[in-house]
Amino acid sequence: MSKRLVYLDNAATTPVRPEVLEAMLPYLGKEAFGNPSSAHRFGRAARAGIEEAKRTIAETLGAEPNQVIFTSGGTEADNLAIIGAALASRDRGGPFRVAVSAIEHKAVLAAAHAVGRLGGLELILPVNASGVVDEGALEQALAGGVAVVSVMWVNNEVGVIQPVARIADRCCSAEVLFHTDAVQAFGKVPVSLPDVRCTLLTISGHKIGAPKGIGALIVRDREAVEAIIHGGGQQFGIRPGTENVPGIVALGKAVELAAAERAETERRLRALRDDLELRVLQAVPDAVINAWQAERAPHVSNVSIPGTDSEALLMHFDLAGIACSSGSACSTGSIEPSHVLTAMGVPRELGIAALRFSFGKDNTAEDVDAVIGALPKIVEKVRSLAAVLHR
Repeated sequence: MSKRLVYLDNAATTPVRPEVLEAMLPYLGKEAFGNPSSAHRFGRAARAGIEEAKRTIAETLGAEPNQVIFTSGGTEADNLAIIGAALASRDRGGPFRVAVSAIEHKAVLAAAHAVGRLGGLELILPVNASGVVDEGALEQALAGGVAVVSVMWVNNEVGVIQPVARIADRCCSAEVLFHTDAVQAFGKVPVSLPDVRCTLLTISGHKIGAPKGIGALIVRDREAVEAIIHGGGQQFGIRPGTENVPGIVALGKAVELAAAERAETERRLRALRDDLELRVLQAVPDAVINAWQAERAPHVSNVSIPGTDSEALLMHFDLAGIACSSGSACSTGSIEPSHVLTAMGVPRELGIAALRFSFGKDNTAEDVDAVIGALPKIVEKVRSLAAVLHR
């Protein structure tokens, strides 16, 4: 009998949903393969698919269809938001400075670094021990003048929900653009642009059952960003290039499904996550649930196991047929805690011993049972090996 495999890394990527695959297939074959910029019937068929996806995404988020700019994924959308907004501000004679939280996805942090390399200034907003952005530091940044503030809606490592509505209101009052990376938020918590006055918002397809390589940036003010990719006039010149029609159609369908199922998904995944965390603490009493004090999205649990390291834990879980992710990054042969846990003030010995379990639509209570069934032996084995190595 083959080993039952358990996938608990949905914050990294999700399988393509059958409904999404079915929706995109005509745009991969001979039915609607045309270039959407072409005037003939093949091009018009492709263009119709794009426009339908735009309408679906806009209606779901509370935006206008012409505010939906398709990208190759969340990373490109984040770069367009941060670098594009900084360049647009500089060209208008405004501040060439950006402010981003210390726990942003590397796509946002790297884009902020790029602004610095271009002659601008990057400001990093600290967070408290719960992973929530320091609003006092935000006030200082706004007082000094910035082109754009970027604070992610839901953190991808620990699941913390930021007070984005309040931050957006404060930025709006200061006449500063606000961008939020909603990649981990959409489909898990309510995401509504009428309720959050952000100018720029990022979503990504492969987190909600669409293929990799497609995402979108909602641009509510066309003057807010300058293009960082240059070419033809597609997408108002903000993101030129022949559109990824199958991916766009897939994203539209995935957004539609995720929105329709969100309330039930949130309830079900929260129950699974809470059950996992309770039973982890019963099985390993000195385990630590990172960011437990904060309001969190339902699908992410970040757990530190003292006396271990995350890479060893990850390897043993993988051997047991359980896929999760490491809370650390291997660099130059040494294990270092993630920048998120470091920014939260998590001690290094806990930071290097962190695992992330992230749930998706296909997960069941049996998956939690599998983790708990494997956990004690894995922890015992890794701690024993660590004790031998540190003699």
